[in-house]
Amino acid sequence: MKPPLKNGQSDDFQTPPEALTPLLPHLKKNWTIWECAAGDGNLVNALRKEGFKVISSDILSGKDFLGWEPKKYDCIITNPPYSLKQEFLERAYLLGKPFAFLLPLTTFETEKRQNFFRCCGLEVILFDKRINFQTPDGKGDGSWFATAWFTNWMKIGQQLSFTSLDENIPDCPPCKTSD
Repeated sequence: MKPPLKNGQSDDFQTPPEALTPLLPHLKKNWTIWECAAGDGNLVNALRKEGFKVISSDILSGKDFLGWEPKKYDCIITNPPYSLKQEFLERAYLLGKPFAFLLPLTTFETEKRQNFFRCCGLEVILFDKRINFQTPDGKGDGSWFATAWFTNWMKIGQQLSFTSLDENIPDCPPCKTSD
C-alpha cells in the first residue's frame, strides 16, 4: 500500500532525528511514547536512543491511528501524513493525551483547525530553519515548506492566541482535557 496522497503529492516524508531536539526537554523520561505514523522508524529509533519506551504503529503495517489505539501510552509524537492532518489533530484532541505533531505552518490556515486550537489549546515550537526530510527518492536536500511542532498538554510554557474577525465565533469542537 502506498502512503496517502493529496493532489498527486506523496505524504512519504521521513523525519530526520534532529527534528526532535527542541522537543526532547519537554518529554518526561518515564513516558511511553506512541509514534503512530512511524514510517521507516526514524523518530522511533531516535526516541529509543534517548531512552524512551516507544510503541510504533503505522497505517502501512495495519495499525491506523484513526482507528487503532495501544492499551497504555502517555504521549503521542509523530510526523503525520499532511493530507490527513485535520483527522490526526481531531483524533489527538479526542484522545486527550499530550501530543506533538510535526506539521507544516499551513496547518494554521483553516477556521476549523483554528477553532480546535482556540478551544482545546495549542503550544507551538517553531524552528529557525526548514527540516531536511528524507523523501521517497532518498534525497533530502531541504524542504520547500516550513514546519513546527504543534503540541498540546505537554506544558511547553508558551501559547499562541487565536481570534476571529467574524462576529459569530463558532462553537468549540469536542475535546477532552488532559489529566
